[in-house]
Amino acid sequence: MTVFPAKFLNFMIAFVNVLLLIFNTSSATKNKETIDLTGYQLTFADEFDGDSLDTSKWRAHDGGGVRKGGYWSTAQASVKDGDLIIRTEYKEDGEYGPGWYTCGLDTSRCFNQAYGYFECRCILPKGQGLWSAFWMTNSNVHKESDDARQGAELDIMESPFWHLAGKTNRKITQNIHYSGYDLKTKYKNVGIFNLDNDPYENYNTYGLLWTPDEYVFYINGREVARTAYGGVSTQPEYMIVSCEVDGGSAKPTFGWSGNIEKNDKATFSAEFKVDYVRAYQLP
Repeated sequence: MTVFPAKFLNFMIAFVNVLLLIFNTSSATKNKETIDLTGYQLTFADEFDGDSLDTSKWRAHDGGGVRKGGYWSTAQASVKDGDLIIRTEYKEDGEYGPGWYTCGLDTSRCFNQAYGYFECRCILPKGQGLWSAFWMTNSNVHKESDDARQGAELDIMESPFWHLAGKTNRKITQNIHYSGYDLKTKYKNVGIFNLDNDPYENYNTYGLLWTPDEYVFYINGREVARTAYGGVSTQPEYMIVSCEVDGGSAKPTFGWSGNIEKNDKATFSAEFKVDYVRAYQLP
């Protein structure tokens, strides 16, 4: 991707999200319905209780290297005090050269599942020009398609709003994509949700109940939205935890999360802290 398309795309995403912030934002605690996992069995869990990343469960998503406005490197992932920590920072001597470094990890090597409940408990990273995410996908998402039954990108949590003023940034967004990532992509913003605490200081859980009929999204165990957009995926997908830097071709630009270049390269760093990732399924 060249710099101009990246700048244009990031600007359009930012513009659309301004509209969504105005017209499609609601409270994460408005609904009283809580998740009921009676009868569900645990099929995947990483509590990050050790002192290093369990590479039998996690691999570098997309192999690492250039990713949007920076680079993905597993050197940015560590395990400490019961958390997976994905660190975003500028490196003059990074493995791919000078630039902004962060990380994306997925379970594709060991865990793919269709249907069930998927959840992450985490603290979001502070800083503009970057965002964290907990999401699911499979290889079919990259293919042009009339519907999402062969696979959809399920964004259970994305956090691009830190750069907004005051309590406005206590929001996360949930989205669905399918049919590739060019101009023919299909996209739905499921919703933008206000949290009743500061998600950059406090742990919260973000979950998805995926059934043959619909997707039901949860925050802290409470339902916030449901949809069957595109037709529900019928194919196994894997889980991903990641941080992104706005931009393209490893060159940061302004986008929906701001511009990471406004941070001091010498001193800035942000940590995405993940307490656990779990998945459940009906037997």
